Amino acid sequence: MSPDPAPSPSLARRDVLRLGGGTAAALVAARTLGSGAAAATPSPLTSPFTPAVAGPILKPLPPEWFVTYGTNAEMRWDSVDPRRYLTATERLFVRNHTTTPTIDPASYTLRIFGDGLADARTPERAHVLSYDDLLRLPSRTVTSLLECTGNGRSFFASQQGTPASGTAWQLGAVGTVRWTGVPLATVLRRLGVRPDAVDVQAAGLDAPFVSGGVDYGRVRRPFPVSKALDDALLVYAMNGRPLLPDHGFPVRLLLPGWVGIANIKWLGELEVSRAALTSPWNTKWYRMTGGDYPVDSPALTVLPVKSAFELARDAVLPVGRRTVLTGRAWSGAAPVARVEVSTDGGESWDNAQLTRRGHGGGWAQWAYPWRPRTSGQHVLLARATDRAGRTQPETVPYNDNGYLFSAVVRHPVSVA
Repeated sequence: MSPDPAPSPSLARRDVLRLGGGTAAALVAARTLGSGAAAATPSPLTSPFTPAVAGPILKPLPPEWFVTYGTNAEMRWDSVDPRRYLTATERLFVRNHTTTPTIDPASYTLRIFGDGLADARTPERAHVLSYDDLLRLPSRTVTSLLECTGNGRSFFASQQGTPASGTAWQLGAVGTVRWTGVPLATVLRRLGVRPDAVDVQAAGLDAPFVSGGVDYGRVRRPFPVSKALDDALLVYAMNGRPLLPDHGFPVRLLLPGWVGIANIKWLGELEVSRAALTSPWNTKWYRMTGGDYPVDSPALTVLPVKSAFELARDAVLPVGRRTVLTGRAWSGAAPVARVEVSTDGGESWDNAQLTRRGHGGGWAQWAYPWRPRTSGQHVLLARATDRAGRTQPETVPYNDNGYLFSAVVRHPVSVA
């Protein structure tokens, strides 16, 4: 994580007037702190492309890179280059509730309101930030993993015999990206936050989500003010380039280490509240329901520890020849400390070599040399442990929506 640079010049006068007197004072203070620093010029970020046709996903999805599921697409692990650490923007998975919108950055606004602000605002009197406003504020770049909450859902059925509803992801709804944006804490502290503020609710600008004839409105989800003031980021670039529309252009929220749904794309509103907030995305969905889970299970937050092989399922490997198995392991709570590999279906385990121990909040890379002595069907397993002491289990309890499958995944291969 890189530190904040010297404070940039404050918002333009028209924006200060629009934001109100309390904000103007905070921004004047920021300008004073930044006196003597070189004036920062906003980066010339513009929309990466204008799609010729509308669709649920706008970027190309070549079958050698992706497995597609209508509005969603997961990365193929056999397409991952073990020499590269970051997930390329064009290769990152896509999870949409509806379709990808195209938003003009010239007319984009982020509205911030709520009774948790020092100067309480209704939605009609919201503070308004433009895209250019955000580009003028101090930025931060972090490396952080992004993972869909349902990543691995298919294994509830194939490994545990308990099918769960939702997109049948294997393990490709994940990636590690270098994100650039404005710390949410910078914005909230300049606006002023009450000491008794509890939650922030983020809402997207994509179309309302309709399911079973019920309109649930735009995707939105609350998170604690403590997370907002810690490491939340208002992201406008990934891997040094503007966000693609499918990944939230012009601006998305990033909550490092948290489940994918918390990282709202096409961010349009932030409500700061003195009371706990709710939405269907933290009450009806994205909490554990069914099975043995209690009815009052909390909303999901931190990602579990997982691992994956950079290898196609049912790949054919040569008998009697050395093959270096490679993969990645990750955790939302702490860096990965160890990866173990089994080449005999779990009868025995050996430590893999961590070739890269994770950068910031990203994944670790690992390698394990294997010389299979017999031909036929084999089952490979990888098991990760993070520095918080969490190790992947053999099985995980069932839940209705197949969230957070973190058990060791059985990876079949053929040796010939």
